[in-house]
Amino acid sequence: MYACEYERPSTVDQAVALLEAGGQALSGGQTLIATMKQRLAAPGTLVDLGGITDLQGIRMEGDNLVIGGVVCHTDVAESEIVQKAIPALACLAGGIGDRQVRARGTIGGSLANNDPAACYPSAVLALGATIFTNRRRIAADDFFLGMYATALEPNEIITAVSFPKPERAAYEKFKQQASRFALVGVFVAKHADGVRVAVTGAGSGVFRCAPLEAALNTDFSAQAVAGVAVPADGLNSDIHGSAAYRAHLVGVVTQRAVASA
Repeated sequence: MYACEYERPSTVDQAVALLEAGGQALSGGQTLIATMKQRLAAPGTLVDLGGITDLQGIRMEGDNLVIGGVVCHTDVAESEIVQKAIPALACLAGGIGDRQVRARGTIGGSLANNDPAACYPSAVLALGATIFTNRRRIAADDFFLGMYATALEPNEIITAVSFPKPERAAYEKFKQQASRFALVGVFVAKHADGVRVAVTGAGSGVFRCAPLEAALNTDFSAQAVAGVAVPADGLNSDIHGSAAYRAHLVGVVTQRAVASA
């Protein structure tokens, strides 16, 4: 790990100024610090966002659940507000990594990193959330651009994420046991205007599955998706499972999520 400077600003404006001067944003650090330890990244200055009050907190704004960008996974999982408004989101947060990871990792950091097997992107996409930054608001459908790629621009900071309350929702994950990342994870959300199904872990990034959504819009039941064929084209194939195996898992995990919802 290379030597670097450490800054902990107290406002978003201070953080942006440090980033514009060449600093690297640090939220939970669950990816960045590990990358630095391997000497695959060498930022001259780390800009810790954890001390910015405006990026903290969990609250309701009308029918929307709003979570600050630096709120850690444990706080989401244990929040009575989240458990009441969107219990599936609390359940998802409680199943990320291990206790140490959940105590440090943040929702904003997870979304900005956009690991193709991360859990939060599936919740954001299925729930039709809105990502707020220091510059603008970004709809979930426009935010995720592929493996480790998002619509965020240089020096843009996620300040909060707003989730509309669904009628029903559930998240199920088939874990890769060593890392506890999703080999396949599926978040299903039923809204007044239709069902959204978001899949993580199976491909190069989170994606919505149109065949499953179509089946569930007709009949919101596990049986309705039992016979739906999920295409294997473009899905991951590695030592943990072939593309065909992952395609099969998407269907199985979706059935479990619908039954849970």
